[in-house]
Amino acid sequence: MIQEFSKEMLPADLGEAVLVGRLRLDEGPTPVLIRGGTVYDVSRAVPTVADLLDRDDAASVQGEALFPLDRLDASRLLSPVDLQVVKAAGVTFAVSALERVIEEAARGDSSAAAAVREKLESRVGGGIRSVVPGSEEAARLKAALIEEGMWSQYLEVAIGPDAEIFTKAPVLSTVGWGAEIGVRSDSSWNNPEPEVVLVVNSRGTPVGATLGNDVNLRDFEGRSALLLGKAKDNNASGALGPFIRIFDGGYGMDDVRDAVVELVVEGDDGYRLTGTSTMREISRDPEELVRQALSEHHYPDGFALFLGTLFAPVQDRDAPGRGFTHKEGDVVRISTPKLGTLVNRVTTSKAAPPWSFGVRDLMNNLAARGLIGAGAR
Repeated sequence: MIQEFSKEMLPADLGEAVLVGRLRLDEGPTPVLIRGGTVYDVSRAVPTVADLLDRDDAASVQGEALFPLDRLDASRLLSPVDLQVVKAAGVTFAVSALERVIEEAARGDSSAAAAVREKLESRVGGGIRSVVPGSEEAARLKAALIEEGMWSQYLEVAIGPDAEIFTKAPVLSTVGWGAEIGVRSDSSWNNPEPEVVLVVNSRGTPVGATLGNDVNLRDFEGRSALLLGKAKDNNASGALGPFIRIFDGGYGMDDVRDAVVELVVEGDDGYRLTGTSTMREISRDPEELVRQALSEHHYPDGFALFLGTLFAPVQDRDAPGRGFTHKEGDVVRISTPKLGTLVNRVTTSKAAPPWSFGVRDLMNNLAARGLIGAGAR
């Protein structure tokens, strides 16, 4: 675990922010609000984060003052969502679209990726970067690529009318700041995916944002898109945090659109990788991605939505031409000024602590504490 508290966790404009989190207190998982430098336990008013974010007055819900923020024991931080379904939008940036096509063409073989990348970029280049998904221009580009034998299912979701939306992780399975993140032990080509994550309430309204790491296994998905589930949904493979920043007069969707997400990966071997994902380069607006995630479905407890990433690591780590892949012990830092920094250390999904606290456990815990059921106040 990474346990030391650091101010880098927090938004640069902390004094203007209202933050939502979850702490592992002695009595159980507890939703907290952070206002004015103080951490408040709001579980008596709202036993879950899902309940909190359904309230129109979420930012002002009253609770018991626990301690000043600078006394927070970060080892108690949990993922800031609880009952929300964890969804993700894929291939939402031009660069990520090209990299997915490369994975597919290379059949998940990192050693073949460089040659495929060079050929594809020389043929497509900036054309895909400027096209509006679902437009007539996109349809013409699709026709041209089909004619050249270069069409891909990834380009379909990159420039076609329908976004790729999938379920990233089961309810309660994501990990928080400082926890170990997992890649499958049988993956040899994988990477972090630093993303802004919208949190949406049960009415389908985005009510806040946090940071996320949508860990990706390039070798699995590259072999077949039908392996997306194995590439994405694994033990400890989704990280969120450190906190949800509530939308208010000082922070909103335009701040999400303007966000620049920084990534730093530092390995025990001295390797260092940096990258940037600029949300202004996203191909589909965040609100459009929320609309497509909602579709004709209903999420009674709301959902969290990873918005995708511009970052595609191609820098060689070991052998020339093999690109980047994680090693155990890598420390991944994902940051943007108005949301703070999410920090996790890489291990395998097999070695990471098993996910064992599910929905039944949470409900039993809340009932035993008198927060839900007949004994609730």
